[in-house]
Amino acid sequence: MPSIPTKRLATFPNPQPARDYEISFECPEFTCVCPMTGQPDFATIRIRYVPDRLCVELKSLKLYLWAFRSEGHFHEAVTNRILDELVTTLHPRRMTVVGDFAVRGGIHTVVTASHEAPTRRRAAHPKPSGRRGASVSE
Repeated sequence: MPSIPTKRLATFPNPQPARDYEISFECPEFTCVCPMTGQPDFATIRIRYVPDRLCVELKSLKLYLWAFRSEGHFHEAVTNRILDELVTTLHPRRMTVVGDFAVRGGIHTVVTASHEAPTRRRAAHPKPSGRRGASVSE
């Protein structure tokens, strides 16, 4: 049964959520359509991220990227959209999406979009006051 492109991204739990590690993908067959000319644009999409609680399932990522084939997007817009939708789904600690587009009109375009989650605050431990019976709240 053939796979059908879809914008639905599937996830699974990060097997090592206490550790920072990087996952990277290279998708050399990305295509979308130029919104000005209607001609196809070809690119390699590179995704690097440090997961938090979720990882993206690869087949769903492939089908998600395939779904752009018939849509019109500027290079800058589609690269940022991919980043935004992956961040919304995965909530990664860090993520970078690079759209490396084939030469068109004599110009080679590379768009890099990045996200970094705010650092988590560790629970503050109350400082000893040195006085008996003093409140530990500050």
